[in-house]
Amino acid sequence: MAAASLPPQQPPFLRAGDPVRLVAASSALADLERLEAGLAVLRSWGLRLDDDPARLGQRHWGHLAGTDAERAGDLCPAGGRKGAALLACVRGGWGSARLLEQPLAVADGWLLGFSDVTSLLWHRLATGRGGAIHGPLLTTLAAEPAWSRERLRALLFGEPLAELEGEGWTEGVAEGPLLAANLTVATHLLGTPHLPELDGAILILEDVGEAPYRIERMLTHWRLCGALQRLGAIGFGSFEACDDPDDDDGREGGVSSPPRFSLEEVLRERTADLGIPVLAGLPVGHGPGNAALPLGVRARLDAGRGRLSIPPQAG
Repeated sequence: MAAASLPPQQPPFLRAGDPVRLVAASSALADLERLEAGLAVLRSWGLRLDDDPARLGQRHWGHLAGTDAERAGDLCPAGGRKGAALLACVRGGWGSARLLEQPLAVADGWLLGFSDVTSLLWHRLATGRGGAIHGPLLTTLAAEPAWSRERLRALLFGEPLAELEGEGWTEGVAEGPLLAANLTVATHLLGTPHLPELDGAILILEDVGEAPYRIERMLTHWRLCGALQRLGAIGFGSFEACDDPDDDDGREGGVSSPPRFSLEEVLRERTADLGIPVLAGLPVGHGPGNAALPLGVRARLDAGRGRLSIPPQAG
């Protein structure tokens, strides 16, 4: 299996006083209090907001946080403004993939987010650029446990990252470029030019609100197009509200249907024959404790030990 190529060098690590730019690339912002709470965390790290949060609360276009042009402008402000050291996405929902229909300029610096922001993170990698972080949004940051907030701070400031613990479902060790994504969003990038290199990669997947049969359908699509078979290892984060026994698709005319596959059964069955290490239960995703992960960097997944580790990075 060919080794995946690494992206260019990561942006410089942050220092106290560095500026932060807000990015609302997805759904409209509905909770300024949660945004302000997240900004307070960044300020406690010595970072400086180079933006006006109020502008986002006033910006709507249907369900989106502004027109495509307005939302794309968050990523690369016009007028020659100096780029921010951190581009922090405020929330997920839907909308960021629309921005990829046209050439998208993204300013230098670290780009932070997850869920719908997967489209922007993976586009960045697909264009050969580093600095993509799969981690808390500004509206979720303050609610993260202390260890998760500290992990993000350490990542941004260039400090060592602790290993993440999970449950090994198969034996084996793999090393390769690290990818992380919302499964639904990443599935809709298959077959587009916005997909990063998958060969030999360690892919961590998470999702929210998807019934097991829909998870199975998406993973089957990955198998049919040969994407899962290209990976060096796969990990599963949290799949919040994805195993609801009361899902209405399990009933026919008010009568309970026969037993269905559970979420775990689907995840195990769709990956068991890949011949690669599989690690489940990682603290990544929509559940409490969304561990920040730097994408594209070299990582090591040891399914036997139940560990995902990332060596110190240059930045």
